[in-house]
Parts: sequence; C-alpha cells; structure tokens
Amino acid sequence: MRVYVPLTLSGLAEAHRAGELGAGPLVAYAVTPALREWYLSDDIEELEYAALNRAALASLRLLAADAAAARRRVVVAADVPDRAAAADPDRGLDPAALGEVRVAGPLPLAKAAAVHVDSADAEADVSAAAEALAAADGGDDDAQFVVDGAEDHELLWYATQEIPNLV
Repeated sequence: MRVYVPLTLSGLAEAHRAGELGAGPLVAYAVTPALREWYLSDDIEELEYAALNRAALASLRLLAADAAAARRRVVVAADVPDRAAAADPDRGLDPAALGEVRVAGPLPLAKAAAVHVDSADAEADVSAAAEALAAADGGDDDAQFVVDGAEDHELLWYATQEIPNLV
C-alpha cells in the first residue's frame, strides 16, 4: 500500500538523520474505502492524488502548529505492507479523516518512494494559508479561500536521493 506521510522540512531533516519517519504509529494518508466512496472514482491515479492532497493539508496543519518551520508543505510517499496501515473505523466517515491511516511500527526512510515538497515560490501562499487555517476550520469563507490558495501550488516530486539537498 502506498501511504503519504505529512511532514515539514524540519521533520524531513530529522527523518533523514534518524533514517526513519518515526517509531509509529504514524498518521498517514492512503486510498481507503472511505476515500474511494467520497471521491467517486475508480481511477487509482486520481485516488492516489486525492490521498496526496489530504496529506498536503495535514502538512499545512503541522506548519500552522510550528511557526518556526519553513513554510513549505512536505509529503513523503512510502510503500508499506497492507497490514501495516489501518484506518480508524470510528473515524471512517468523518470528512476530516478521509484517507487517514495509522502506520504501525517504525517506517524506514529507505521505504520511501518519493518526496513531494512545495517550491520556494509557494512559500507566501503556504504561510498565509497556515495563518488562516484556524479561521477556515471555523467556517470563515475568506480564510478558506486563502487556504485553498496553497492548494493551487502543486507539490514538486523529488527522488529520495535528493533528500540531502532538500534539508
């Protein structure tokens, strides 16, 4: 199963030093039955892209909680055995938890398939989105517009060999 782990650049740097994304359980995003039902598509590429975008939003939440982090969303795509990732059945239909899974145990960085990171030109929009996130969650339409502005920036794809250059 392909999972998408939300991080920050400082979190990626720590994972690079440690050689793993964490001891687990880790919150990640994947193509779950609830995500399939919500997205209404059988195209696996579209579903994977939806899971990646859910992880990018989770990365934005990490940035909102850490004012010192560089204002770039980071998502690590990794392959894990199907039994290593499980959705919480109690949150399956919660819109905030669509695609969310817990990855048990440590996730070695060697299992990463790719890293997705905002380009430097997205930093202003990502920073504004991180600041507006709480208001958007509270129903403020103007704040939601700002948060959606970050989503206008596609995350760039990097090979895992490029991680040292990113951090």
